[in-house]
Amino acid sequence: MAATMHHDDPVVPTYYQLIWPTLQAVISLGGSAHKDEIDAAVIESQEFTESQQQVLKGDGPQTLLLDRMSWARSYLKGMGLLGNPRRSIWAVTEIGQAAEERDIKPLHDEYQANARAGSRQRRVWADDGKSPSPPMVAPATEPSDEKGGLQGDTELGTEGWRDLLLDRLLRVHPYAFEHLAQRILREAGFSQVTVTSRSSDGGIDGMGVYQLSLLSFPVYFQCKRYQGSVGSSAIRDFRGAMAGRGDKGLLISTGTFTSDARKEARREGAQPIDLIDGDALCGLLKDLQLGVSTVERVVEDVTVEPEFFDALDDRHGSK
Repeated sequence: MAATMHHDDPVVPTYYQLIWPTLQAVISLGGSAHKDEIDAAVIESQEFTESQQQVLKGDGPQTLLLDRMSWARSYLKGMGLLGNPRRSIWAVTEIGQAAEERDIKPLHDEYQANARAGSRQRRVWADDGKSPSPPMVAPATEPSDEKGGLQGDTELGTEGWRDLLLDRLLRVHPYAFEHLAQRILREAGFSQVTVTSRSSDGGIDGMGVYQLSLLSFPVYFQCKRYQGSVGSSAIRDFRGAMAGRGDKGLLISTGTFTSDARKEARREGAQPIDLIDGDALCGLLKDLQLGVSTVERVVEDVTVEPEFFDALDDRHGSK
């Protein structure tokens, strides 16, 4: 695998090509990082263009590049090179710290073989009516767009509600989406939150006042129901619409933001723009219980211990 991949056309590398750059990104970030930091570091090191970052996976809303970077983390976890101590946080293991690029293929192939063997064995147990031993780290579930993939990442396996929520948000009327943003800001502590007229917003969808101790200041917001990534031009346009009105902006999107968009949002000397992407938006709606309900469950893991019965047979079976 090349250390750096340059692309003139919006061709997205496979998850396998992203495994080594992802591991190196986590190491360069001090050995642990949030998934968003890892994604940004990989995008920067591999010099992916905005066009590549905006390619959708199927019909969206997730982009293909982010999906494959997530699969790369899944594989690194299954290969024992990364750990996932809690949601969205990734850390390099001792094996990962010492790994070299030439180690990736044999570890990758071994992980695939073990996971598939485990999946076959579980099917045999199910057919025979026997209870399986504790499951493999990764169930053998293949990604829809790449052959040979295995699902072992909690981001991919347990967060399906986010995709359902984003899909529903994309079907909300644009004006209704603006009022949802108004509700979120009110719930988050903003006051005097208003949505502008549909015809005269000039690129600004609303405004709210945020109180910080003894200070208060207006925050202008813009909503973008996007499938895919929002580019840097959208940040510049929003900042232009804010000129002469205020110094603080908030851009809320159902999609993601390209690395260039994030850089533009925090460009030195320019009005700061805070960004809320689709993942963060889902988190906010969940935390605020807006259109999302959460039910806590106690899960009981039951494991049959065959050795107990083997010992019972040994003691009493011959009598």
